[in-house]
Amino acid sequence: MTLEQLRIFVAVAEREHVTRAAQAINITQSAASSAVAAIEARYKTTLFHRIGRRIELTEAGRLFLVEARGVLARAAAAERVLNDLAGCLRGSLALHASQTIANYWLPPLMYRFRLAHPGVTLQLAIGNTEQVAAAVREGIADLGFAEGEIDDPALSRQAIEGDELVLVVGGRHAWGDRKDVGPQDLSQVSWVLRERGSGARAVFEDALSNLGLDPSTLLISLELPSNEAVCAAVQAGAGATAISNLVVGPWLQAGTLRAVPLPLPKRHFSILRHRERAASHAERALLDLILKERSISSIETI
Repeated sequence: MTLEQLRIFVAVAEREHVTRAAQAINITQSAASSAVAAIEARYKTTLFHRIGRRIELTEAGRLFLVEARGVLARAAAAERVLNDLAGCLRGSLALHASQTIANYWLPPLMYRFRLAHPGVTLQLAIGNTEQVAAAVREGIADLGFAEGEIDDPALSRQAIEGDELVLVVGGRHAWGDRKDVGPQDLSQVSWVLRERGSGARAVFEDALSNLGLDPSTLLISLELPSNEAVCAAVQAGAGATAISNLVVGPWLQAGTLRAVPLPLPKRHFSILRHRERAASHAERALLDLILKERSISSIETI
C-alpha cells in the first residue's frame, strides 16, 4: 500500500464521492477508483458500500480512515522535519477552519502567504469548532482556526481579533423597522440558527445567558449547517438569526436582510496548535503573517 493510495482513499472517504475527490486532488476519476479497488483487493476488505450512484463507508472503512489519516499526518510531519533541517520553506500545511473563518476571513491571508512563500502548499478543510479542534488534536491539521470556545488540554490557543455577531431578519419581518429590541422580545419570535457545535451558536447562547434569558426558551424553527443556508431561510421569512457581520454584509447591502439593533459581543478567533508538536518554519511564517495583520487580543493556554 502506498501513501498515494492512502491519500486517495482519505479524499474519497471524506467526500463519499469519487468524482469530487478526484477533482479535489487533481487526478482522474478512474485513477481514484483504481486506487480504492486496489486496497480492497489486496486486503480482501470492502471499504465502501456502493448504493446506486452513492457510496458510503463500511464499518471497516470508518476504522481504516482513522488509521489512514494518522499515517498521512505522520508522513507530512516527517517531510516538515526534513524541510526544516534543510532550512527550506517548502512542503504543505494542513489547515482546518470553521465556516465563517474559512469562507470569509482566511482566504485573503492564504493568498498573501502563497505570494510570499510559493513553495508551501496550503490545504484547507472546513468544519465546525468541535471538528476543527478534533482535527488538530488528532494530527490531521497543523493549524486550526475556530470561532467558539475550546476546552481541550491537548491544544494551545492564541486568540486574535475576530468578528461581531449581528441580529438580522428578513425584509418583511415584524422587526424590520424596529429601532431596538430587548431581552424580553427575543423569546417571542422564531429563530433560525446554526447547528450545535458551531461557534456562532455558542457565542449567541452565551450572550442570551448574559442578558438573563435561558437559550432553551427560544422558538427555534430551523437548525442549519451553513451560514448561507441560515441567511437564505431568514430572507424567506423563517425567523430571526444572529450571525457574523463578515457573512451578512452583502445581504444587508442588498437590502434582502435587515439588521436589528441589539448589543451582541465581538468575538475572538482562536488559532489552535497541538501542544506537543513542534511548529515548522512554514507554520511560523503563516502565524507571523496573520499576527502582523491582526491585533493580538490575548494569548492563553487551554
